[in-house]
Amino acid sequence: MKKITFNSPVILSFVLASGIVLAAGFLTGGVITQKFFCVYKGSFTDPLFYLRLFTHVLGHASWSHYSNNMILILLVGPMLEEKYGSGKLAAIIAAVALITGVVHIFLPSDTALMGASGIVFAFILLASVTGTNKGIPATLIIVAVIYISQEVYNGVILQDNISQLTHIIGGCMGAIFGMALRGRN
Repeated sequence: MKKITFNSPVILSFVLASGIVLAAGFLTGGVITQKFFCVYKGSFTDPLFYLRLFTHVLGHASWSHYSNNMILILLVGPMLEEKYGSGKLAAIIAAVALITGVVHIFLPSDTALMGASGIVFAFILLASVTGTNKGIPATLIIVAVIYISQEVYNGVILQDNISQLTHIIGGCMGAIFGMALRGRN
């Protein structure tokens, strides 16, 4: 009988932590999620403000929101973790969380931001760079054009409470990290 292996510690830990946060949010009527796992404008003197700049990627509004993000992370993440290593992948997750959180608080909006979709799109663009060490990969260009045009279209046409800017920032960060890391591994 084959044993189950913990093949991708960063990805599996992220998915598990996000699931626990989703359950805690459900059990508390969203109080835990709002207090610790959403980023929004707040006082710079509040220590939780800085924590939320990183933890907002663990919060999700619903099972559907969680499962859509986690399925993509589970599909792409283990390959990226194997290629770049757990430490680099954890640093990419933290960087995407911080940058998308900071950008969000400076937008002229009073909405909260939560979810891992910025990370999902960072992983998608990072994966499109993986596997080549010469030139700019055509897959990166094609994925970026399709993806960014879809997000711009959705941002202009749809009023859906989804932060397309977070998707675009995450995707751009994934492409940048991919180009920066691709000859170093």
